[in-house]
Amino acid sequence: MRLLRVGPPGSERPAVIGPDGRVLDLSALTADIDGAFLSGDGVARVHAAVAAGALPETGPYERIGAPIARPGKIVCIGLNYSDHAEETGAEPPTEPVMFLKASNTLVGPDDTVLVPRGSVKTDYEVELAVIIGRTTRYLGSPAEAADVISGYAIANDVSEREFQNERGGQWDKGKSCETFNPLGPWLVTPDEVGDPQALGLRLWVNGELRQNGDTKNQIFDVHHVIWCLSQFMVLDPGDIVNTGTPAGVALGRGPGAYLRSGDLVEVEIDGLGQQRQKVAQA
Repeated sequence: MRLLRVGPPGSERPAVIGPDGRVLDLSALTADIDGAFLSGDGVARVHAAVAAGALPETGPYERIGAPIARPGKIVCIGLNYSDHAEETGAEPPTEPVMFLKASNTLVGPDDTVLVPRGSVKTDYEVELAVIIGRTTRYLGSPAEAADVISGYAIANDVSEREFQNERGGQWDKGKSCETFNPLGPWLVTPDEVGDPQALGLRLWVNGELRQNGDTKNQIFDVHHVIWCLSQFMVLDPGDIVNTGTPAGVALGRGPGAYLRSGDLVEVEIDGLGQQRQKVAQA
């Protein structure tokens, strides 16, 4: 099942892609797609309503928003592909590198990405995002992680490398700028995704393929990441976990590869749809 939110920023309506490809309105079932919806019986009620043919087609819309309403937190995993660690000159980590990204970086999959004022090293990162479906703490093993995942989505973990690496050593400085986490277009439930370690990830800038990776090459797989995070923090329903990016980022390509106003970024992951962002100056 593919869940989404459509409409202008701040006024998105919940929806689902029907079996015939039509976008169906979920407003009669829930006010939004958020942590409460995911942790309760929301997904089951949508399944039943779709099967019964009880949902109307949504009205006209010009925008797809992020598929989850503002999360409590966005947790990110750094250096989780060996080829990306190599291109940045970092040693592959022996356990997941964790950092937090401000939740108000979240925007829709096709919204404009803003280059921060003073930035010369704004970068792109295609990532598999995991959306948490129930309160998660101290999982006993990675195998238990499957039960707390409500879905997957595409994330572009936009980063400013000078802010991240050259301004006092705080990664959050380069990760939490406005518009720095396009998400979507859909939240795809695990039954439709299948094996999360068998997904191709690709990103283009101005039509040039920059990243072409596969989740099978993650150093720490999705279930290991969620298990490990649960040892250090409580994950709440609706939280987002960005699980790392493969090689090909601008940081590993040189100064001419960083994003500038007017650039076009296109992102896709197998089975999770596509994103398309114009870049502008903040």
